[in-house]
Amino acid sequence: MDTTERLEGPGEAQRRPVRPPMDRQRAEFLRSCRARIKPSDLGLPEPQRRRTEGLRREDVAALSGVSVAWYTWLEQGRQMRVSDEVLERICHTFRLTDDERVYLFSLVQQRPPRLQHEGQQEVPPEILRMIEGAAGPSVMLNLRWDVLAWNQLSAALVRDYSAMPVGQRNLLETLFAASSTMKPAEFETMASRVLAKLRVDYSKSGKDPQFESLIRRMESQSAVFRRMWRAPEINVRSYGEYRIPNAEFGELVFENTAYVPDGHPAIRVVMLTPMDEATRKAVETVRSRQP
Repeated sequence: MDTTERLEGPGEAQRRPVRPPMDRQRAEFLRSCRARIKPSDLGLPEPQRRRTEGLRREDVAALSGVSVAWYTWLEQGRQMRVSDEVLERICHTFRLTDDERVYLFSLVQQRPPRLQHEGQQEVPPEILRMIEGAAGPSVMLNLRWDVLAWNQLSAALVRDYSAMPVGQRNLLETLFAASSTMKPAEFETMASRVLAKLRVDYSKSGKDPQFESLIRRMESQSAVFRRMWRAPEINVRSYGEYRIPNAEFGELVFENTAYVPDGHPAIRVVMLTPMDEATRKAVETVRSRQP
């Protein structure tokens, strides 16, 4: 397939590489970002004569700590390697929103930016409303599996996290603490599935000191965790059968699924769906008691 286009020049045809649509989109986006910022917004003098609005490429290069030629190539949509650090500086120069930052990283690196760690994990109100309205037990987690929120069905049928200190509301630690109530073979199967998923979340977390502290704590507390954490198995999908002993209804059997909401890459919503008639009746009974 010919990836060049012809330009008729004096004397003979000239040829120029055709940019892929994504590279053209990147070029247009960067030019629009440059055009919408006034030099005075960044403390720069306004040139007396200029052909276009906004920052010059020289301005962007200086503010982002790169050469003018390098930035020009980036804006032209050329194929080039760009480090996270440099791309973050460009995002800062253009004062990009979180959504725009994700968009630029996706255009340049074909992936979203690495997650940034925040001291306090907020609970998005729209996600909270979703789990409160869910038909089954549901919880909201962060990448470390700290439980951020849960619905009444989860509190009644699975675990009431309001009865636990905030610092102890971690699903991983809770699951491993319940090992004494499970048969050894069942616990090994559960632990293997859980850790295969945890490794994926750990890889997304970068150098999160709280995640590192969790891993060290689990290694010191559980020989099973210490052995299995070094295994190579991974599982990107969150799905499985979840059996839960309940004091009122006996053993409940749920199908476990998890979702990452759009716009919240560091949050996971875990939903439990009844898998047998007894579990469905238990859920209906608890729902009928709710105001």
